[in-house]
Amino acid sequence: MHMHSLQPPSSAQRPGASPNRLTLSVQRSFWRLLALRIQGSPSPHTRNRPAAPGGPEGLVPPARKTSCSAQTFLDCARGPGAPVGRGQRLRQASAQTSRGPTMKSVQKQWLEVVGAYQYVLTFLFLGPFFSLLIFFLLFTSFWWVSVLYLVWLCLDWDTPKQGGRRFEWIRNLAMWRHVRDYYPVKLVKTAELPPDRNYVLSVHPHGIMCVGAFCNFSTDVTGFSKKFPGIQTSMTGLGVLFHLPVYREYLMSYGLRPVSRQSLDFILSQPQRGQAVIIMVGGAQESLYAVPGKHCLILRNRKGFVRLALRHGASLVPVYSFGENDIFKFKAFATNSWQYLCQITFKRIMGFSPCIFWGQGLFSANSWGLLPFARPITTVVGRPIPVPQRLDPTEEEVDHYHMLFMEALEQLFEDHKESCGVPASTHLTFI
Repeated sequence: MHMHSLQPPSSAQRPGASPNRLTLSVQRSFWRLLALRIQGSPSPHTRNRPAAPGGPEGLVPPARKTSCSAQTFLDCARGPGAPVGRGQRLRQASAQTSRGPTMKSVQKQWLEVVGAYQYVLTFLFLGPFFSLLIFFLLFTSFWWVSVLYLVWLCLDWDTPKQGGRRFEWIRNLAMWRHVRDYYPVKLVKTAELPPDRNYVLSVHPHGIMCVGAFCNFSTDVTGFSKKFPGIQTSMTGLGVLFHLPVYREYLMSYGLRPVSRQSLDFILSQPQRGQAVIIMVGGAQESLYAVPGKHCLILRNRKGFVRLALRHGASLVPVYSFGENDIFKFKAFATNSWQYLCQITFKRIMGFSPCIFWGQGLFSANSWGLLPFARPITTVVGRPIPVPQRLDPTEEEVDHYHMLFMEALEQLFEDHKESCGVPASTHLTFI
């Protein structure tokens, strides 16, 4: 073998000559490393280095914050025989990159997936897990842990109804920013909420897990405090959830309260104005209608939130979360079926409805699992409806403001449905 065969082709070669195998291998390795470098984050050793020179066509990678996929650059480096030249394909990839949005890194994507998945696992299993754990520890050498906690639980029993314990640092954890970006979740403001009065926000639909309501009102990752300064939100949930050990502490840390008259009256009776009570009026029964693409609300006979607003003179605010029903697939049963009857009976006994739903797998989008589908959730906060204070409101007053609220909610839906991806022919259905 001659030594000159190991050298890169010189400029003296004839124009039509192709590079040898070693040169092609070096070129492919260079472009492969460049593709991986663009796709991922820079290592600590190369983060501050200047940009590398261009490829064989004299191109310098554009110094912009956008990135393109590794496959595009690997296709660019296939070498001779490709239907399109390397330089031309690289320029096409750069042009597409300049027009499109910045792609998320692999690490960011996985953080979003883990954040969305942990919300589902926490919603479904955190309460039962710690209940069984406290019971199990009673029969081990760590029985004293369960005893001490149960004593604390008895002493702290009424705290959820009397303001709870709210921690702002928990509500602003970076984890919730990843959950927000996974779907993504957005908050839309349509009118001001002056902080010199109190509010009752009725949020629809309930969906399976109230993802939109929790991200927007129990955390601050969508900027509620900036859009509505001076308003402090208190989301409410089933009272039975605050009887579960440890899980009750988790809920209170985000500002959740039981949806009971004592708890709601305590919030709206505070001397400081700007209190906003968040109520999922449809409740667990509305979750039985969480069919993707459908918008059925349990509202016609739900008037307790109107009586609450009248007792305290708090303004009613309609809120609708577009996309809440689209993050899971759902098995709905006919209202005259025995399956639906079992769901309603279970709800009357336990307070919540068992549902059959599924998402996608954690590692494969083509498999079944509990990971929600990444569908946009847009929560629109409507215009407040002023309500006078009536310590003992009449049925006529309740019906009047209930009708005003239903009309305002329907108008809110009609005004924003097309911008949120809902067909113009779709309308709300009140049950």
